[in-house]
Amino acid sequence: MKRLIFILLVTIPFAGISQQKFNLRNLLENGKVKVYNRTATLSDDASKEAIYLTEAAGEGIAWLNGVNFSEGTIEVDLKGKDEYQKSFIGIAFHGQNDSTYDAVYFRPFNFRTTDSVRHIHAVQYISHPQYPWKKLRDEQNAKYEKEVNPAPDPNQWFHARIVVKNDQVAVYVDGAQKPSLTVQKLNKNKNGAIGLWVGDGAGGTFANLSITQK
Repeated sequence: MKRLIFILLVTIPFAGISQQKFNLRNLLENGKVKVYNRTATLSDDASKEAIYLTEAAGEGIAWLNGVNFSEGTIEVDLKGKDEYQKSFIGIAFHGQNDSTYDAVYFRPFNFRTTDSVRHIHAVQYISHPQYPWKKLRDEQNAKYEKEVNPAPDPNQWFHARIVVKNDQVAVYVDGAQKPSLTVQKLNKNKNGAIGLWVGDGAGGTFANLSITQK
């Protein structure tokens, strides 16, 4: 009887939870990535199994074929650059199509800036098409974008953990216990596609994507 109780205590907390880990290079090589408004290439960064989305006008997304996300945790390694207005990189989720999705993205060039206004514009939540960044900043400044603490090196890899639960989105960076950004979702979409996201004129490098959800 004691042994049976022990087994139940160990296994029940993990019931119904699934974790998917993705080798992005393999997905790209096997045609498992659908790219919108960008070109995806294998990264020349030897430190990680990474892919690169090229620079281009407009926003670009690399959707993962057949991957649906509702709520849970998205983790990914990201690498942008410290070049003003040239680095916007993040994750799109609850994607309905190429123009309707939520996203969390970063502006690495604002991570360690000494400009106090730019510094609080380091991580951003958006909900397209109704709530792009400009509308949110103009109407609710500083609510949907914040500083990143601790501030990563803008030219190096950093790790993002995005937790989506009960219509709340929380963003943690580089193992921080306190979120850099916490917001309520701005639409009613409960599930959809996952994509690698880059902003207007920007490219970026992605690796070690994992998704944990019930």
